[in-house]
Amino acid sequence: MMPSASAAEPVPQTPEAALAALMAGNQRYVGARLGVCSENLPKALRETETKQAPFAAVLSCADSRVPVELVFDQGVGQVFVARVAGNIAAPEMIASLEYGVAVLGTRVIVVLGHGNCGAVSATMARKAAPGQISSLYAFIRPAADRAGGDVDKAIRINAELQAHLLAQSSPVLAGAIAAKRLAIAPAYYDVRSGKVTLLVA
Repeated sequence: MMPSASAAEPVPQTPEAALAALMAGNQRYVGARLGVCSENLPKALRETETKQAPFAAVLSCADSRVPVELVFDQGVGQVFVARVAGNIAAPEMIASLEYGVAVLGTRVIVVLGHGNCGAVSATMARKAAPGQISSLYAFIRPAADRAGGDVDKAIRINAELQAHLLAQSSPVLAGAIAAKRLAIAPAYYDVRSGKVTLLVA
């Protein structure tokens, strides 16, 4: 039987505990045994109306098949989510995540790539795109160049590179990591099974 969870569970206080809470939530999601997501919504809305204290942040792709709070079985106010196609560490995303760490106190940032990512596939195919879509490609190109034509491998490498970029390019995040208040973890979401696998940055 898959574990269940309640919104009343203690808030994780360390990066390790925060990551473990997310992964336990993903196990519930994969097993179709959501706990926190089925909490008393009116109560959660009241409690978070004037404040928020998310224990984790996720840099995720904007893809509609990656419902972050559901994937990790977390309720209102528990996860600070920054979403952009290709889960790239663009300046605006870094700024948002810095806010999550420095102001809101998040303990872990998960950079979540996912299977069948259109942004990564388009980057590898060097497809022409209308408007500003192609501006995403520059961020993803390093992963595409290392993947040897394998899109799924590029998706995983991209999550790892974006996690590394967050840790190296932001003094705010680097300082929190050095003080052991924050961990940054790249991960891969399988859109077919719903399972999240942690990657090695």
